[in-house]
Amino acid sequence: MSPAATPRTLVFALGANLGDPLAALRAAATGLSARLTNPRVSAVYATEPEGGEDQPPYVNAVLAGEGALTPGEALALAEELEGEAARERPYPGAPRSLDVDVLFVGDEVVDAPGLRVPHPRWRSRAFVVVPLLDVAPDLVDPESGEAIRDVARASGWNSSRFPVVLERGSLLTRTGER
Repeated sequence: MSPAATPRTLVFALGANLGDPLAALRAAATGLSARLTNPRVSAVYATEPEGGEDQPPYVNAVLAGEGALTPGEALALAEELEGEAARERPYPGAPRSLDVDVLFVGDEVVDAPGLRVPHPRWRSRAFVVVPLLDVAPDLVDPESGEAIRDVARASGWNSSRFPVVLERGSLLTRTGER
């Protein structure tokens, strides 16, 4: 076990499109918020799957909070939550009961087998950038030095692109369902 890191902002992306996706996102948000202080969760957005495969639409959200998890511990927690949701990985881009990605761990940059932080594809995914704007618009990417809001502005991404399924913060409550 590695020594605990200094408390800093950790950010996770959540997505699902099989079973009861909202229940899966709620369980993941609850599991993450139990390990973080000051959890902030975005709205839940309905998004189309990438890659053109015929599969159900996704629901996506981002959760940020403060904690002392190392990048490896954050990944282990994400994988634990996916396991609790019976996540299977038959092939890349497959439909999933739950996907939890580690986006940021403070200002750390990690490039190791099985773990890259910041997540290598965060800025190319509107379904990540848009909910990031809800919870951490001023967060700075430690690799590029750009704030989330500047990445979104430069890419033209905003919340009008996706329907809101649950209002901001509602994953951690039972209110706000549409």
